[in-house]
Amino acid sequence: MASAIITSSKLYPFPSSSLKPSLFLRSTFLPFPSSITLPSFPSKSCPKSLPISSSLNPNPPSSQRRPPYIPNHIPDPNYVRVFDTTLRDGEQSPGATLTSKEKLDIARQLAKLGVDIIEAGFPAASKDDFEAVKTIAKEVGNAVDGNGYVPVICGLSRCNEKDIKTAWEAVKYAKRPRIHTFIATSAIHLEYKLRKSKEEVLDIARNMVRFARSLGCNDVEFSPEDAGRSDREFLYEILGEVIKAGATTLNIPDTVGITMPSEFGQLIADIKANTPGIENVIISTHCQNDLGLSTANTIAGACAGARQVEVTINGIGERAGNASMEEVVMALKCRGEHVLGGLHTGINTRHIVMASKMVEENTGLHVQPHKAIVGANAFAHESGIHQDGMLKHKGTYEIISPEDIGLERSNEAGIVLGKLSGRHALSDRLKELGYELDDVQLGNIFWRFKEVAEQKKRVTDADLVALVSDEVFQPDVVWKLLDLQVTCGTLGLSTATVKLIDADGREHVACSVGTGPVDSAYKAVDLIIKESVSLLEYSMNAVTEGIDAIATTRVLIRVEKSHLSTHALTGELVHRTFSGTGAGMDIVVSSVKAYVSALNKMLGFKEQYPAKASSIERTPASS
Repeated sequence: MASAIITSSKLYPFPSSSLKPSLFLRSTFLPFPSSITLPSFPSKSCPKSLPISSSLNPNPPSSQRRPPYIPNHIPDPNYVRVFDTTLRDGEQSPGATLTSKEKLDIARQLAKLGVDIIEAGFPAASKDDFEAVKTIAKEVGNAVDGNGYVPVICGLSRCNEKDIKTAWEAVKYAKRPRIHTFIATSAIHLEYKLRKSKEEVLDIARNMVRFARSLGCNDVEFSPEDAGRSDREFLYEILGEVIKAGATTLNIPDTVGITMPSEFGQLIADIKANTPGIENVIISTHCQNDLGLSTANTIAGACAGARQVEVTINGIGERAGNASMEEVVMALKCRGEHVLGGLHTGINTRHIVMASKMVEENTGLHVQPHKAIVGANAFAHESGIHQDGMLKHKGTYEIISPEDIGLERSNEAGIVLGKLSGRHALSDRLKELGYELDDVQLGNIFWRFKEVAEQKKRVTDADLVALVSDEVFQPDVVWKLLDLQVTCGTLGLSTATVKLIDADGREHVACSVGTGPVDSAYKAVDLIIKESVSLLEYSMNAVTEGIDAIATTRVLIRVEKSHLSTHALTGELVHRTFSGTGAGMDIVVSSVKAYVSALNKMLGFKEQYPAKASSIERTPASS
């Protein structure tokens, strides 16, 4: 290691003579202090009227082409690769367990979006995780489009030979496979988690990257876990060594989400200035959202020289989540050309809404209404002043057009859906809401829509979203609710009679009593299905106002003899949970549908991967 450590402000796209180099990052250091004057742009590159979004600008800039994929080099210096980890880090969200089918569906949607890299999972976690990654590698990882685009399929592994070999066995079927391996580098992790010295960790990292390359993988990503709290000199040294060993991408994670945007941007700049061989690899960012700064930190990292951003759909992930793909991508789309030095991605943003809805429904993690870009209120205007401005010119209060992300302006034709509405009107409205359904799915939704329309004067968008959730985003049917009758009140025990139909079309009936209508109905279902499960979570919402609103229910269950998988970061064995959703105008029917949905997901998983808890071998994270 060189004894002199330099920091260069020239690594930012917008250098300023007032930004002085510093030896180490301190809490008082700000790359853009309030006292300085930011550099002005020449009139040619910064017109007086900035086009914020393509749909709001009558003459949008032409779309830039995706550069050819080279693991350790991007021919276009302003192109930012999008690395989506929804299927790996996103699935670590509590209650967000996905089935293999759901993972494959989401991976296909990510390919429609045009993400450069899909981190399909942690293959060493369990047999089902391995098979899911392998399936995605074979199917999505070989689906080359007309422009030659095919996503890189990546598998995560800890820095040990068993994990790395397992990851390679899963992703090697893809046209462009990648292994992503990591080990912690911060003092607190070295002392309390790994219980290893810096020299030992450096040796492990070097050897494991070399091992990954020896398997035949020419695309290896390395992450120094908790880089945001790691010693800088050690960080530069270990990164330099893994570059020599063959790493092609260096991911810099703010694992605990502790850095400020100025700090994280400077961290990337310092790594770029001080790491030997850094010019031969791609720098990546991975920012957690513990302080609500993941998107800001990611953008700061890209401005400082990172050319890969690790994100998730809807920002889901461990604890407070990750940088949100839609936020990062739309920030670069809206401001990249004029403010961020021309940074851009290859994302087809018109598929954002469908991806968001698919992840929301399959994970059961609802998007808050005020969520940027994809929240229900993101394009809602209630204030009279705002409405007046919007009627005069949409650009007065919208910097992004809903069409840019796959939404259409609602009801501009004055169409109101009701019991006399036909299939065509319903299909058009669903497309406006961002749903791309095939004929079979549309047919199922149409008859459910007619049932609701018979009971409601007007069917709202929220009603349609609930119906799509209940019909389209459901696991393969093992059991289906046919009939339900409950009796409840203050005069005696609640009773329920439930009729289910199995996959072979046979009907099964059971009766039970309970403390309430939902409890008695769930007990009746248990008598039919004969699976011992624990109900961990139960929630219900009315999707609209009024007594005739559709109710949506979400449940989370765990099997008594639960399947186990290995947590990527801690190495702990965790119990697999299964979520289910249901919708209906009767709250008990909605509740039973959600419960049966969760059971179907669990049963489908058990059929594919029979539990053998005693045979699970736990691999310590430090090995």
